[in-house]
Amino acid sequence: MPGTPALTEATYYILLSLYSPRHGYGIMQQTEELSGGRVRLAAGTLYGALNTLCDKGWIALKGADEDSRRKEYMLTEKGKEILVDEVKRLKELARNGERILGEE
Repeated sequence: MPGTPALTEATYYILLSLYSPRHGYGIMQQTEELSGGRVRLAAGTLYGALNTLCDKGWIALKGADEDSRRKEYMLTEKGKEILVDEVKRLKELARNGERILGEE
């Protein structure tokens, strides 16, 4: 989406981990695994980010039971668009870096 700011690494991996619905602990595990251990989310950080991403409409609670202790989150269509755009942006960054550094 034009005008969407670059995602933080944590946000990128949270969205990526939600390509399949997951609960909070699963998101923390998947994010750490996908990032090769670079991104380790504490519970407070994760749930703050999840609330923000829900407010933006990029993710949503799966199902209607918002009072359940074990909430599952899922990527929305808008979230998928944001993620696809970010992957395109990152590929462009890599291509430009490789071109300038002569590594193509």
